[in-house]
Amino acid sequence: MQLFKERRVLTVSALTALVRGLLEENFDQVWVEGEISNLACPQSGHCYFTLKDPGAQIRCVMFRGAFRTLKFTPRDGMRVLLRARMTLFEPRGEYQLSVDAMEPQGIGGLQLAFIQLKERLAKEGLFSELHKREIPKLPRKIGVVTSPTGAAIRDILTVLSRRFANVELLIAPVRVQGEGAAQEIAAAIADLNRAGNVDVMIVGRGGGSLEDLWAFNEEVVARAIHKSTVPVISAVGHEIDFTIADFVADLRAATPSAAAELVVQSKQELTATVEALSHRLQVAQLRRLERSRALVTALSRAITDPSRILGHLAQRVDSLDARLVREAGLILDDASERIVTLSARLARQSPALTLQRNAERLSTLSLRLDHAMTRRLACAAESVGLATGTLNAVSPLATLSRGYSIARKLPGRSVVTSFRQIAPGDRLELSLAAGYALCTVEGAAGQSESLTAPERSV
Repeated sequence: MQLFKERRVLTVSALTALVRGLLEENFDQVWVEGEISNLACPQSGHCYFTLKDPGAQIRCVMFRGAFRTLKFTPRDGMRVLLRARMTLFEPRGEYQLSVDAMEPQGIGGLQLAFIQLKERLAKEGLFSELHKREIPKLPRKIGVVTSPTGAAIRDILTVLSRRFANVELLIAPVRVQGEGAAQEIAAAIADLNRAGNVDVMIVGRGGGSLEDLWAFNEEVVARAIHKSTVPVISAVGHEIDFTIADFVADLRAATPSAAAELVVQSKQELTATVEALSHRLQVAQLRRLERSRALVTALSRAITDPSRILGHLAQRVDSLDARLVREAGLILDDASERIVTLSARLARQSPALTLQRNAERLSTLSLRLDHAMTRRLACAAESVGLATGTLNAVSPLATLSRGYSIARKLPGRSVVTSFRQIAPGDRLELSLAAGYALCTVEGAAGQSESLTAPERSV
């Protein structure tokens, strides 16, 4: 540390590089426990987050190569244990942890990955009963996806040879654990589907730890099973072991041996069933033959002599013929009677009679019309005479003929009815019974007043 006792000026970059070297040299590998926050995983594939506890926090980076090895998906708030290297990010002058491995605290990483993948695939509907296919009762060819050297294939072969030795088997050998095993299993499932002659398929292996069975928990295997058009029986591990493949498959078997027992029935049981059905068929045929014989016997006894049947039929024909003659006569009589009735009705409804009646009615109505018109004209003449007399009585012309006249003041020709409407010098027009006269007013007075002789002349 003598470097810092000497007076030596460093650049920021040089000092940062020096500090980084010290950190990486002295903290090459550390195990750190804390809680994840501010998690960010951009498209580059790297993962950035902050690891914190109640007293402090530190930035962390997990590069793509290490992040892709995780079996679970980190989330904010998750408590984890990290194996990391201490380093310094020079552009910001911040120290950080470069994470090489990550384990969840409180639950194993594989178990957490199992739970997360199961929840996600369940939401997508891969476990739905709607996608489950029926396992054929007696498959002609069975496909098996497993290790060719494991105990699972031996158990399957043993059970099949015991239950149905001549069933055809197509084995797709794969690795069932380790790196790349899941991809081999998925590819083998696809190959058996492409073969086109496989009726059902068993996918599985013998027992082991969670790590040993992990290939059957991989998403690629689950999707290959879901995509398969051939029904799949999952047979992984022991009865207590459950994998993602068990939930996606059309049928889960507790063990590979159980899968072999489920995929085919025992040949002896099938033979016994066929024999029992054959016996039942023979018994049923005999019973039906006996019933048919009894029916034929009963029908043969019921058949009578054809000549007797013909005699009965001839007698019935004669009876029907006589009945037909009677019915025809009755029908003809009814028809004749109806014709007579209709003819009489038609005669009564003859157009000539109708015209005659209408002509007589028209003549009567014409006479009544003439009388009515004569009476109406007489009444009208009488009414006109009365109206004429009344009109003459109230007519102004009749009044004028008795010596009266109508005075109109000029120039407006308004009728004068009072002396107050005129004054000396006004010009009047007098309407007489024959013609009219023009006058000039020299004086005017009321009824109680009198005019002198000169003044009365107009």
